[in-house]
Amino acid sequence: MSTLTIERLTVGYGDGAPVLDGLDLTVPDGDVVALLGANGAGKTTLLRALLGLTSARGGRVLLDGADLTGLPTEDRVRRGLALVPEGRGVVAELTVAENLRLGALWRYAGRKHARAERDAAVGQMYELFEPLARRRDAPGHTLSGGERQMLALARALVTRPRVLLLDEPSLGLAPLVVAQLLGVLRDQARSTGLTVLLAEQNVTGALSVADRGVVLSLGEVVADRPAADLAADPALRHAYLGF
Repeated sequence: MSTLTIERLTVGYGDGAPVLDGLDLTVPDGDVVALLGANGAGKTTLLRALLGLTSARGGRVLLDGADLTGLPTEDRVRRGLALVPEGRGVVAELTVAENLRLGALWRYAGRKHARAERDAAVGQMYELFEPLARRRDAPGHTLSGGERQMLALARALVTRPRVLLLDEPSLGLAPLVVAQLLGVLRDQARSTGLTVLLAEQNVTGALSVADRGVVLSLGEVVADRPAADLAADPALRHAYLGF
């Protein structure tokens, strides 16, 4: 059974035309899917709607067949969704360690061994991102851009999600840092079965780690292909991706 299924999803703001108009998409277990398209194509709106941060006008979001459409954000997180928003959403006043514990709050709340599970998950993040281990007591505002993006990614992964949603994680970062972060995503998908939906303007980087590429235009899917095939199609790239 596919992990994430989106059926006829329609999302808009106010009384305006829908940003997403009857969108269908299936993301299988353990796949990395690059969500591509020009600014305004609906990538961020889709990610926010999947987590319940933006309300849908119609359609459904299913996780392993269970309908999440009417659930609040915190319940979707408990079911296994996690989002890394654009702009490296780190609480600047909190330390690295405090940010990670905050990220785990909803996921482990109310569980019998919540603290032990949370501490084990935080420890795994320090193993995965060594710079964070060295700076665990540093406030978020003192981190470099790359370290902040590592922290934002770790704060999502500490919830041990089944589906990870990322919005422009490479924005403003040096190519070497981008390669490291994308490599972590690919490795996590391969080693843990994590499903990743990656919205990116860095088309080449995203397709280099993705299993599939999905292109949005005006709120609709115009292409859904293996990543290698999409990267090799110059007509499609020129028409919708600008390179």
